[in-house]
Amino acid sequence: MKEKQLHQPFELYISDIEEWEERALIYHFFEIVQILEGEGIRVVNENNFSYQKGDIFLFTPLDCRGFKSIKATKFCSIRFSEVFLTDYKSISMRERITLWLNQLEQIFYQHNRFQPVMIRNKNDGKMITNLIDSLGSEFDHKQAYFEDNLQHLITVILNLLSRNVINHVTAGNQHKEPLINKIVLHIRQNIYKKEELKVKYLATKFNLSANYVGEYFKKITGESLQDYIKLYKMKSVEQRLIFSDNRIGEIADELGFTDESHLSTQFKKHSGYSPTEYRKNKRPE
Repeated sequence: MKEKQLHQPFELYISDIEEWEERALIYHFFEIVQILEGEGIRVVNENNFSYQKGDIFLFTPLDCRGFKSIKATKFCSIRFSEVFLTDYKSISMRERITLWLNQLEQIFYQHNRFQPVMIRNKNDGKMITNLIDSLGSEFDHKQAYFEDNLQHLITVILNLLSRNVINHVTAGNQHKEPLINKIVLHIRQNIYKKEELKVKYLATKFNLSANYVGEYFKKITGESLQDYIKLYKMKSVEQRLIFSDNRIGEIADELGFTDESHLSTQFKKHSGYSPTEYRKNKRPE
């Protein structure tokens, strides 16, 4: 299955298409899609669902998604990475941003993939539309401070979407979630629990054969289970190095590495930096 990477922290584009027949791809970034015109079918993790004008969808890294239009479709796609959200210049904001990112990640994974985000408050819907228009204008004109403005506009949009997702979930509107989403969410929530990431545990929890867990994960995501766990663990190390003052040994203990040396060796292979070098180079001044 083909994959698509994000080559910069933030991308925004508005596409006016009559028919998009590109195969569904695995995307390695967060994405907000708003349907401006048209209707058709969206593909999410090998499941087909309809879309129509006004729908807003949230996608997470490793979601496999694509669109096939039935009526001429125009949509706005906002794509961003964790780097974009965490690139704050003030050290004093570090802890607040870390907490906000953790909350945001949970919201992206809690929302129901089978339905668009339900914007129940009309004022929220109007604000989101206006904010997306402002994003487009800032991104196109690239005037002074436009990157800061993009970051703040995205934050407001995500907060508005988040409270609608939270309200929808807490209202008891639960739907059957694809198994792969449950597995990915479990991995992310328990990345520091070594025993709960083992194939035997996953097989028991998700009622799969131990011999089939890895094959299933690879089939749906295009990436091996162990590679995904390693990558997400490295991303978790990156966030803690930038946004916490924990010692390297404390981070190693928290995330289930054998010791500080084990973490340092694995992280050097991943990033090309030692944890100390990475913290020094990547932290905001």
